[in-house]
Amino acid sequence: MGDSRPVYLRIADDLRRRIDEGSLVVGARIPSRSELKRAYAASDQTVDRAVRVLKAAGYAQGQFGRGVFVTDRAPLGTLLRTTGAVDTPFAAELHPARDPGCPGRRNTVLTWEASSSETSAPAPIADRLGIAAGDAVLRTEYEYLADRRPVQLATSWEPLSVTAGTDVVHPERGPYARRGVRGRMAAIGIRVVRARELVGSRPATTPEAEALGCAAGQCVTVVERTHFDGDDRPVETSDIVVRADRWRLEYVIAFTT
Repeated sequence: MGDSRPVYLRIADDLRRRIDEGSLVVGARIPSRSELKRAYAASDQTVDRAVRVLKAAGYAQGQFGRGVFVTDRAPLGTLLRTTGAVDTPFAAELHPARDPGCPGRRNTVLTWEASSSETSAPAPIADRLGIAAGDAVLRTEYEYLADRRPVQLATSWEPLSVTAGTDVVHPERGPYARRGVRGRMAAIGIRVVRARELVGSRPATTPEAEALGCAAGQCVTVVERTHFDGDDRPVETSDIVVRADRWRLEYVIAFTT
């Protein structure tokens, strides 16, 4: 029985197989449009669509005026997510891949940049925070860097009904700057007792792709995290975005006896 898949998918799958098997190595040029047209008896549109699929999957990247080249998809490492981790905005530690050519954690400089602004809560965020759509929130956008290269992006929202007029209203300014959600909330008498994380995936937006160094439409991992106080009230929620092809998320689960 013949292959019933669309031709563009067969082309994309063949190229992926060649990359996975090593016949097309990292940095190698993908066959040109004319070469692919001849090899598969396909039209310009079919070949272009196949290459777009390859780019969206993170297997290839175009270089203006030169062609399309195989990209490095080897995992850079894992991002450890545990209550015992360093309390960064992302509650994560970076563990490089076990590769002699990959710099170790000890000589990797971890930093982040952030900007905050007051805004109205959109309906989905309001629902996560248990407030009304349009209520005032502080939105903070983060870029998390390893050796000045973007590793994670995040957007955090906190209800101003909780923090307005306090020393912790701005996560990155004031006497409690960069203390993490738990540390900052503790400073105003709020005990954060748990966090919930929902992990999913979706295509990268154009701004995310530009920041993370991937192609628009490429798969990213998204973590939706919400912190709750002792009354089960949400006091912060955030969306964390990482490249799915370069970073894995590691969760440490302790069993009690």
